[in-house]
Amino acid sequence: MTSFRWPRLVAALAAVLCLGLGLAACGSSDDDQGSATAAAASEGVDLKVGQFSWTAAAVQTQILAAIAADHPELGVKSISAVRLDPAAGWVGIQRGDVDLLTEVNLPNQQAFADRARAEVELAARVYDGAVQAWFVPRYAVEAGGPLAGLRSIDQLNDYKDKVNGTLYDGDAGWITTQQNDKRIKGYDLDLRHAKSSEAALIAQVRRSFDKREPVLFFFYRPHWLFQQFDVVQLEEPNPYRAGCFEGDDNQCAIPAQQSWIAARTDLAERAPRFAAAVRNVQIPLEQIEALLDQVDSRREDPAVVARQWVAENRAEVDAWVK
Repeated sequence: MTSFRWPRLVAALAAVLCLGLGLAACGSSDDDQGSATAAAASEGVDLKVGQFSWTAAAVQTQILAAIAADHPELGVKSISAVRLDPAAGWVGIQRGDVDLLTEVNLPNQQAFADRARAEVELAARVYDGAVQAWFVPRYAVEAGGPLAGLRSIDQLNDYKDKVNGTLYDGDAGWITTQQNDKRIKGYDLDLRHAKSSEAALIAQVRRSFDKREPVLFFFYRPHWLFQQFDVVQLEEPNPYRAGCFEGDDNQCAIPAQQSWIAARTDLAERAPRFAAAVRNVQIPLEQIEALLDQVDSRREDPAVVARQWVAENRAEVDAWVK
């Protein structure tokens, strides 16, 4: 007799005995409930998550895995991750090689989502408002600071000497770096565009903060940097709009990002309760950045960090799975 059938047999015999004895009520023991929980877990589906290379994707995947483990009634036996880049991830979820994608960034991945609409749904918007913008230290713009009065990027020519005439940026291959090239020209800013790497960019910010010097730099959210450095985003004269960065239309903001969980449409048939819970997932941007600080800066295990977050946010998680 296989082990997964044994709890069913026990439950069936108990029910017959209760009826035969004519008992008004027949309570179950903790051991019986544990056996039922184990049986439910053993009958769940195994899911694969296409996980992108950035840390927020790993943390979100581990949060889903912790929820599934804590709630076997959702019908998921296990969640495993497969590391993929966005293009391969979207191909994989269309073919059914993976069931979910975490940390889908829109609008960056909107074209992928549009092509996969028949097989994939954008199930949950986890957070939004993840800006990609230019920042300066708060101490530099406070009263008496070297950049006091600076609020908007179109004022930067008046402050260029105070920031060494430089905008510090990340890798030259980033699409945002290319957009910043266009923005500097579009706003006719007399700034040197210093391109490097994310690590070098963070090191420059750290040196400036250590010396309490002004610095102008591009950065993006979510990132642990915003947990450790008190910075101010410079205002944008013009919001992002369709057509920006095409042709000569370069006087606009870089679009803010939204993070979504994408799921195959057939997940609702295979694990309906889990699919319904996924649609409810929302995590504030600041909490995401605190989790990134633990994983990327303090080098903690994403699985441990995720389980701790689930434990500390039990009320929110319970609301998701109802």
